[in-house]
Amino acid sequence: MLNTILQLAVSGAALGFVYALVGIEYSLIWNATGLLNFSHDKIITLGAYVAAGLFFTKMGLPIPVSFILSIVVMILVGFLMATVVLNPLRKMTTIFTIMGTILFGKMIYELIRLLYGSAPFTVPGLMTGTVHIGSLVIAKSNVYIIVIAVIVVAALQIFMQTTKTGKAMRCVQQNKKASELMGINVKQNIRITAAISSVICLIIGFMVIPLYTVSLSMASMIGLKGFAAGVVGGFGFLPGCIVGGIVVGLIESASVLVIPSVYKDAVAFLVLIIFLLIKPTGILGKKS
Repeated sequence: MLNTILQLAVSGAALGFVYALVGIEYSLIWNATGLLNFSHDKIITLGAYVAAGLFFTKMGLPIPVSFILSIVVMILVGFLMATVVLNPLRKMTTIFTIMGTILFGKMIYELIRLLYGSAPFTVPGLMTGTVHIGSLVIAKSNVYIIVIAVIVVAALQIFMQTTKTGKAMRCVQQNKKASELMGINVKQNIRITAAISSVICLIIGFMVIPLYTVSLSMASMIGLKGFAAGVVGGFGFLPGCIVGGIVVGLIESASVLVIPSVYKDAVAFLVLIIFLLIKPTGILGKKS
């Protein structure tokens, strides 16, 4: 029983970090523009397809070159989203911004379908195997996910706290008008934020390949649960997204001990509803 609980805790932590990164991606766009990115699940799916290597391995390129090109592709996607959706629509009414991000996601969906086809596939040998610690057996994919997510979160925090661009992003988050008056190019800042967000989507897509079949709908549930994790932790607050993601992941993983696993996907949304009723600002969030 103890081994089962420990295995569920590890898998829950791994899923929690995935949800945390999704929540962070949501929060970056929200803080920079005041908009919710309703196309982010499609961008995660695009990241998974690009990370799967189909686009570049056909060219016979080495894996490091393919990885760099994957990052370049996702940066360009982020720039495109900021240029055609986020910057032009951020001062318009909510309905225009919602429809803009949804339609951008639909365009990405159709692009994936045209480039890769609609048939799902797997990537054999990617982060496979198990780790044995005594009688405890842990999937290597869960270990990789936790390690990669911790590195990404740490790198993002260092970037936000120590670099000039990161400090400018924090200024834009606090007050866009004052940032413009102080000489910060808000539009360019939003482009950079969208590019970082897209690269995070690439990493999320890569991490979940061993957990899910690569398909056009693979990120739909991940995106919704990541939003729930952001709200539970404190929407718009990056450390809150991390806490919320881990909490949701652990609760969801542990729920199979008391309810049938077929209902596991509903747990994140139940937790979301409870927090909205009891503490809508989230675990670490504060009232505006």
